[in-house]
Amino acid sequence: MALVVICGQPCSGKSTAAAYLAEALQAMDPKPTVRIIDESSLHLGRNQSYADMPMEKNLRGVLRSEVDRSLSKSSIIIVDSLNNIKGYRYELWCLARASGIRYCVVFCDTDEDSCREWNRKRGEMGESSYDTKIFEDLVRRFEKPDRRNRWDSPLFELFPSKDEIRQSSPVIADAVSYLTKKVDSKSRDVRVLQPTIATQTAHTTDANSLYEMDRATQEVINMIVEAQSQGLAGAVNRISLGQHLPTISFFLEAKWSFSSLMNIHLRYGVISVYSPKPHLKNA
Repeated sequence: MALVVICGQPCSGKSTAAAYLAEALQAMDPKPTVRIIDESSLHLGRNQSYADMPMEKNLRGVLRSEVDRSLSKSSIIIVDSLNNIKGYRYELWCLARASGIRYCVVFCDTDEDSCREWNRKRGEMGESSYDTKIFEDLVRRFEKPDRRNRWDSPLFELFPSKDEIRQSSPVIADAVSYLTKKVDSKSRDVRVLQPTIATQTAHTTDANSLYEMDRATQEVINMIVEAQSQGLAGAVNRISLGQHLPTISFFLEAKWSFSSLMNIHLRYGVISVYSPKPHLKNA
């Protein structure tokens, strides 16, 4: 039904905003199915997940995969994470577009000093907090959302350091209205993303794809074996698979590698070979 991306600096009040938004949504009648996806729900630690760039990239991949699996036209998914990279927010927007659902960004616009103070207090109280080095690095690399970008629009802005976040906060109420408002011909302020040809899932053939792939692979193997048997008196340099198909080129005293054979697939009923010049070694 919708994808909500919570965005903000570390310790800026994102989890509080996500919780109040979920409560406000579930207070509606009828109650929508709401799920919050964050690091803790996937058993991922904050400091470990942002310790270095490979770990951070892995974290974003795990969150994105979980969002992709959870999206549907009958539920509202709230992504409660930093979502600090605009390219990553674009990827989430693409997932929403591919699912044909609503999308919005809730931005917790909190000044850096307040975020530092809240992070320090969390550490003193024994709650989950960021190491100073990791915190400063995340603050420095934060890319603020811009409502002019389609992946940052519509943008609902909260100011946790100035105004206390509550379920009845005007911004929360506006977001709930946008996410649950009935869409009809008169709706002008609610946008449901529509999938494009690039984001639609390609239709598979009626036949079993695994069987077709195995059959196609076996046909190519048979052609290669036959060509080798006919070329005992001399080297076989090229094998034609048929019209509109690539020609397999062999190096002298070489054989077809198993990995190259496995790179054969069926696309729209036409067999194509990914590697027109396979790596062949040691006849």
